[in-house]
Amino acid sequence: MARPSAGMVSDNVPENTDLKRRGLMLVLSSPSGAGKTTISRKLLDADQQIRMSVSVTTRPMRPGEVDGKDYHFTTREEFDRMVEAGEFLEYAEVFGNHYGTPRAQIEQGLESGQDFLFDIDWQGTQTLRQEMGDDVVPVFLLPPSVDELRQRLTSRSTDSTDVINARMERARDEISHWDAYGYVLINDDIDECFGQVGQILSAERLRRERQTGLIEFARELMKPEG
Repeated sequence: MARPSAGMVSDNVPENTDLKRRGLMLVLSSPSGAGKTTISRKLLDADQQIRMSVSVTTRPMRPGEVDGKDYHFTTREEFDRMVEAGEFLEYAEVFGNHYGTPRAQIEQGLESGQDFLFDIDWQGTQTLRQEMGDDVVPVFLLPPSVDELRQRLTSRSTDSTDVINARMERARDEISHWDAYGYVLINDDIDECFGQVGQILSAERLRRERQTGLIEFARELMKPEG
């Protein structure tokens, strides 16, 4: 939230009022093929105030990946220790590998006004909301139709028919949890959907609950003059 410039401050508006914003956790969830990855990349490129949450994982590092940027790579033993110590906001096993969101990194970032982007499923989203409450802004992306979703998966030309059918079945399960999200968008046009995500982010940043120091600022404004 922007403060008035020095030249606009009247006698009953304190010049030293510390108005800051608490960060937020923007979650984008969708079935594979609904455009989540594309929109996430566009958002990170366009908005310097938000960055991707970097998860801890036990899976091997792939060529081109950077430890600390793509993931925090660790051993299964260290991951289990972090679970026992309560160092994750949420964690899950996916195809035999473990992934977790480091608590300290997020909590410290939010306190300093940093926004985070999360690419997690509905179960991870529910856990984050239980842990962090209104810090979480959950957005679910839906494809415009089943036929369009299948076409998007098929056009990749990387998976067999059996794999595509399995992805479609998993997509139906993921879509069944759409009503657990505060915002639900239909991604019929990628640019329009991206614009809607941006509008949600802008509005959520302005929520009264995120403006730290606002109570004191308002009290000073209400004091009698003289």
